[in-house]
Formats: sequence, structure tokens, C-alpha cells
Amino acid sequence: MTKKDMARNRRILLFQFILALTSLLALGITSCHRWFRIQVTDPAEALIPMEDWEIPRITDDLDRESLRRAVGQSLTYLGRIPEDWPFQFGPYRVTAEGVRASLQAFLRILNEAQTSKDLANRMEREFLWLRAAGSDVFGTVLFTGYYEPLLEGSLERTGPYQYPIYGRPPDLLEIDLGAFKESLRGKRIIGRLVGHRVVPYFSRAQIDGQGALNGRGLELLWLRDPVDLFFLHIQGSGQILLPNGRRIHVNYAGTNGRPYRSIGRILIDQGAIPREQMSMQAIKAYLKAHPEEMEEILFANPSYVFFRIVKEGPLGSLGVPVTPGRTIATDPRLFPRGGLAFIRARKPVTDGEGRILRWDRFSRFVLNQDSGGAIRGAGRVDLFCGSGPEAELTAGHLQHQGRLYFLLWKGSPTLMAKN
Repeated sequence: MTKKDMARNRRILLFQFILALTSLLALGITSCHRWFRIQVTDPAEALIPMEDWEIPRITDDLDRESLRRAVGQSLTYLGRIPEDWPFQFGPYRVTAEGVRASLQAFLRILNEAQTSKDLANRMEREFLWLRAAGSDVFGTVLFTGYYEPLLEGSLERTGPYQYPIYGRPPDLLEIDLGAFKESLRGKRIIGRLVGHRVVPYFSRAQIDGQGALNGRGLELLWLRDPVDLFFLHIQGSGQILLPNGRRIHVNYAGTNGRPYRSIGRILIDQGAIPREQMSMQAIKAYLKAHPEEMEEILFANPSYVFFRIVKEGPLGSLGVPVTPGRTIATDPRLFPRGGLAFIRARKPVTDGEGRILRWDRFSRFVLNQDSGGAIRGAGRVDLFCGSGPEAELTAGHLQHQGRLYFLLWKGSPTLMAKN
């Protein structure tokens, strides 16, 4: 029996073991289910080094040019920060120079590999693979999607355009708690100064319901639909189509620091929308059919996003353009920004008329270039789906489990030993 056959048999046995455990959970053994769930808070534990036989089958369903563009954006980001800036890849600490070398090695392999098989073989040999710890002992990761919406708006408050997109308020304070206490490194609070005290910044209900920011000249643009405004906050960027046909890009500029609360979860808990039917489209339809409940539901999420006008977009949290299908958002407290990753998830197959026929498995290389208020923990990934109706359909319905891996070049000169 060859080594490859032995590795294949190990994978089969592992898969059968996982199926058996999953079956136990499906039988309703809730105490076991609680035991299987994990919560990772230490970045050193967020990624787990893998043996060669554990590496997944390496295939990529997208074109190589989009991958090259995405890698180039991460290299642009890395070029803006000090070479010795530390990055955490699970138990490994790597400098920015080392991450950059890893991406450059990947580009070289991408350009030299003549076939998909060549690419897969070299990625297995020349890179360290690390699996995301996920939300349970199986490494399960929940994938959702986001996109760049196109919304109707105006530079002035007029006619139907009554709902403002606010710029970042000058009194918004962001305080790094790690500067005061070592044990609080990486934690921050956002608020405003009232007298000599720092208090939480205004909530969504205070801003949109009570006009807490009225008269301060912070309005960038005006939209015609409050639900569109709410989901613009969720997506973090968008294009605004003016009455004269001009388009303006707006991008995330900050948050009020309040906790994000999912209105989808609220509607499920209330029995308004069945869990299996939940999607962005379902939420919009419900709010349109029940306008008397709209404010109460929207204001239940106190988190609020502020924007800025940019020349090009959308931009991720690294300050570089995101690439459709190639950019992911993860929790920046746990996963390395700009890093090369590999995902296995599901994508929709549509009938061309806005209906999803089924969800097929796929895998591809991606870059970790964004973050989001709802993307927290080692078991969450948000995939940027692009712009337009197809992207909106995918992003609105994507709620599937998958796997996340990060990769590091073995020849990186600054790869440090495990902690």
C-alpha cells in the first residue's frame, strides 16, 4: 500500500468518525451538543496546524486573474505597514515581511503551475496549512455573504430622499484599553465625552429615531428608503445613484461601538419568519408588509455605521479594494489580516430569473481583507459576492457551513517557531 493510499484511508476513517458523532448530535443529545461547541478567544488557538494527510483536496472554481488581483491588494496593504509588524497565524508569529514573502511565493507558484494539479501539488509541498478552529470540535465555520448595493439617493434632502447617510462624527472617541492595562491589549471602547466622563455613543434609535445628530452637518447623502439605509450599514459600502445618473461610492468610516444584534434572529425568535426561510430578501419583504413594526425591529439593533465618500470601491477594512469571490471578512482579533486562505463552502445555482435551484459545494483560494460587526469568533466568515442582482441574491441567502484554512510559505525567512 502506497503512502497516498494510507493517507486516503486515514481520511475515510476520520470522515466516518465525524459522521458518527454528527449522527449522535442529530439524535438530540443536547448535552453532547453543548460539549462539542467551543469558543476561541486567543488568536494562538484560532488556527490549528495540519498534517500533510489532512490537507483538503485543492481545487479553485474561479479564474486565476481575479486571484492575482486579490493577492496584489494584500501586498499593497502589507507595503504600508512596518516590516516587523507581527501577525498571528495560530501558534506561529510572523512579521509583515514574512507574510509578504508568503504571498509573493504563492504568486510565483500561481504563474509557474501549468495545470490545476501542478498548483495543488506545489501548494501541498511548499506551504504550511492551518485549519480554523471553528465553532466546534469539527472546525465548522458558518459562511455568510455580503455585496455592494446600488441605491437611489440625493446630495440634498428633497422629495422622497429623507434618510441621511452620516459621516463619522468628530466627537466619536475610540479608546485603546491596552494602553492602560496589558491584560486588555486588543480591546477597545467607543464613546463620546460628556463633561469629564466617557459615555456610550448614540444608539440607532437615538440617531435615526430621535435625531441625535441633526443639525451638525454630517449628512453625506440622502436615501429614499430606511430599510435600504439599514442594509447599507450591514454591507458597509455601496454605490449611490443620483437623479442625474452620477454614481457615488460610500465606504465604512466607523461605528458607534454598540453591539450588533441580528434582526433576522429577532424575527425568527418571534415566529415572524421560519428559520429555514430566513434571508435578507425575506426580511425586506416582511418589513414592507408590516411597516408599523419597522422602527421597532430596526432599532432593536443598536449598532450604527458611519461612512465616507471614496473615489473607488468598495474598500475593505485594510483600506484596499475588495475582490468579488476572493475577499473574505473574518474576526481581526483572531485571524491574520491580508493573509492567504482557502475555503470550502457552498454556492447557489440559479435559473437565471432570480430563483435558487440548489447549492453546490466549491473550494477556492481567498484573501482575508475585511471585517464586520457581526463577524465574530473562529467560526464565522463573510464572503464578498460582488455587485449586482446575482451578488445580492447570493449574499442574501448564503448561510451555509464550510471550512476555512490559512496558508504560510515554508520558505518564509521570518517564519518564527511555535510559541
